[in-house]
Amino acid sequence: MKKIIVASNNKHKIQEIKEILKEYNVVSLKEEGIEIDPEENGTTFIENSYIKAKAILDFIGNKENILVLADDSGLAVDYLNGAPGVYSARYAGEHGNDKKNNEKLLKELSSVSMENRGAAFKCALVLLGQGVDIRVEGEVRGYILEEEKGDSGFGYDPLFFYPPFNKTFGQTTEEEKNSVSHRGEALKKLREKLNNI
Repeated sequence: MKKIIVASNNKHKIQEIKEILKEYNVVSLKEEGIEIDPEENGTTFIENSYIKAKAILDFIGNKENILVLADDSGLAVDYLNGAPGVYSARYAGEHGNDKKNNEKLLKELSSVSMENRGAAFKCALVLLGQGVDIRVEGEVRGYILEEEKGDSGFGYDPLFFYPPFNKTFGQTTEEEKNSVSHRGEALKKLREKLNNI
């Protein structure tokens, strides 16, 4: 069985990927003892994913039974012309500070009516290996609430209201979120392609 190294140290993201690709041997950079943090200077999610996957693949060498999976994802708010976009994790300046990022987003949308608060979570996945170059994207649409609701998930989940569930991603169970999330959608497309190689 091929080993898939996830080019991330985000434990929430890794958990989600392991859950959806459970029939594969999915491991994190930490589990492999790899300490590389390539600069994500792409202008799109797919570019950043490729940068990460290629950096890890170059580091470990092109081995027959090892694939590298990179994910770049974030929130694109219509009213903000797609921001925070590729800067989602560092929107407020400090990488991975969910509280500050959410506060900044709420401030940016403070006088905006609900019908203009449409947004999409977007995910781009790149899987590289010997003879393998798979690129897929997923997206889920919703609205940004005026306050956080729920304490599950991570990032912008407590602000992202998903109408079909009538609740935020911060209020959903892991199964519910994975069934409709941007990452879930991208991983399902990836799995289909993986099963054909």
